[in-house]
Amino acid sequence: MEIEDKFDVPADYEIPDLTGLPGCDEVSGPRSYQLVAIYFDTPDLRLAARGITLRRRRGGTDPGWHLKLPKAKGARQEITHPLTRSVRLVPPELADLVLAFTRGAPLLPVAELDTRRSVTQLRNGAGVTLVEIADDRVKGTVLGEEPHVERWREVEAELGTGNGKLLEKVGKRLRKAGASPAGSASKLARLLGAARGIPEVRVAKTGKGSAGEVVIGHLSSQVATLLSHDPRVRRAEPDAVHQMRVACRRMRSVLKSFRKVVENTEAVQDELKWLGGILGEARDLEVIRDRFSRTLDALDGELIVGPVRARLGSDLLDSEHEAYDRIRQALTGERYFALLDALDDLIASPQLTKAAAKPAATLEAVAAKSWRRVTRAYAAAQAIEDQDKRETAMHEVRKAAKRARYTAEVLGMSELADRAEAVQDVLGAHRDGMVAQERLAAEAGRARQAGEDTFTYGVLTGLERAGAERASREFPDVWEKTVQAVGKLL
Repeated sequence: MEIEDKFDVPADYEIPDLTGLPGCDEVSGPRSYQLVAIYFDTPDLRLAARGITLRRRRGGTDPGWHLKLPKAKGARQEITHPLTRSVRLVPPELADLVLAFTRGAPLLPVAELDTRRSVTQLRNGAGVTLVEIADDRVKGTVLGEEPHVERWREVEAELGTGNGKLLEKVGKRLRKAGASPAGSASKLARLLGAARGIPEVRVAKTGKGSAGEVVIGHLSSQVATLLSHDPRVRRAEPDAVHQMRVACRRMRSVLKSFRKVVENTEAVQDELKWLGGILGEARDLEVIRDRFSRTLDALDGELIVGPVRARLGSDLLDSEHEAYDRIRQALTGERYFALLDALDDLIASPQLTKAAAKPAATLEAVAAKSWRRVTRAYAAAQAIEDQDKRETAMHEVRKAAKRARYTAEVLGMSELADRAEAVQDVLGAHRDGMVAQERLAAEAGRARQAGEDTFTYGVLTGLERAGAERASREFPDVWEKTVQAVGKLL
């Protein structure tokens, strides 16, 4: 993770005295470097439009390929790769990580930055760098038939092992000496913006305070969330699959709930369901493997007989890896790229109805309708006498509650969202216990065929059954309190 503050400074700027800052025992430097970086993008700058930079840099302390992905304000994730002989071909490992943005378009050199860097480090008593200040004199060239050249100076304060408060204090001293917050997020953005401009992500114009503004704004944020997690899913980073899957679910829910605001989205909904299903396989394996691991850790050692950990750990992990391979295959296919194109089109030019021009407050009726769907599903489930069929119907109640929650979140109705989530959580605990029992039965069967002792599988099954039954007992009380609370809200 790269956390830094960037500043524009005049040509005659002087780095101020940085001694005396809390925790800093030594100011080291300045030390000078010459850095030459070639930046890559598609011909229409699809990476720059999303705040992504991909470069090959020589010189300094970290030569190599660098891919920087925006993560939060002032923070970016940096992924590195060793220098390659070729100066024009992006390493496949990095090119794959930006496929959601390039969608198969070629990555070509678009700019070169020649930087004379002077580095000052703030260190603690152990010699560990807390903050690094880079004073850069830059010559930037936009490559092409008619190269465009820009020259400027800027200062970056990058956090090392220090904390955010120290970075703030450094920034305060730099500003007091005449620095001002940078007008661009990166050197490349500054150069391209001055030379040819960076394309903006297109979002449909909607009336201020309108229903359309609320719905399209939320959809736009979820598309951005999906795209931001794509590279992390490809790298199998923790929780990335879950977050990308949730973005798919939120968009499907919004498109269903607000179909009278944005119409003709059924095809996009179907494709989001497909993608969510692909992601769900790995996510479910990840969750249940972690679930079994925590349960086994809590058991007395005498209750663990045979190679249970292997079957419920490494064997499931192998299946999880296979599921990730299927995800990566899907994320490199034309079907996925077509979905991303469709989402871009949906945000840029949605088919809005007359309801989209109405005030956002009119959407509260959608939240009420969404909750009525939950109560109808619950009533239908309770009318079923067959236990197995009733459990299936209760899963529909959970899905309806999740949709009601997502709908309420779009509208900023946080209390209603919390109430719907409480229903979702209890029903989810019951379903997770049932799914875990099914998985344990399957694994116990394999163990039995291999001649292994299945005692521990029985213990685990008993614990899962008890947990599921506990959730079932708790649900009526949760439901009653939720219905009363929602009645006051709606």
